[in-house]
Formats: sequence, C-alpha cells, structure tokens
Amino acid sequence: MVKVKFFAALRERLNCAEIEVESQRNDTVAQIRERLVAQHPTWQHELLANEVLCAKNFTFTDVTATVQSGDELAFFPPVTGG
Repeated sequence: MVKVKFFAALRERLNCAEIEVESQRNDTVAQIRERLVAQHPTWQHELLANEVLCAKNFTFTDVTATVQSGDELAFFPPVTGG
C-alpha cells in the first residue's frame, strides 16, 4: 500500500486529505495517479493538471519516479511566496 496525501486547495477541492492505494511492483507516480483517477473519476481535472506538484517520502519528485509499498506520496498545488 502507498499512502497518498493531498494538501492545501487540492485537499479542499477533492474533499480528501489522505487515501491508501494498492501498489504493484515498479509502479510510477503517474500510474498511482492514474489509479486514483480511475477510482475517483471526478478527481481527473485536479490530479492531472500540469501544475500539480508531487513529493515522494518528503522529497520533490516527478511522475516517472518509481513507488514501492510503504512509500508516501503527497500532491499539492504550486507554492507561491510573497
């Protein structure tokens, strides 16, 4: 299982803070994201947006990174400062 967390406005728009997803050997972040969209079709627009950022085990990553059981993924909107 992979723990997936959603932060900030993304959490609010999905109405979900955290979910667990089955992982297969050599899954990528993109495959986990696609599995989430398949399970929750209304999340497609939010999760597949180009500006959504991802971290794996607290480190920024891209969608080609592999994921293993026990990993934690976090998806969140771009961060801006002022």
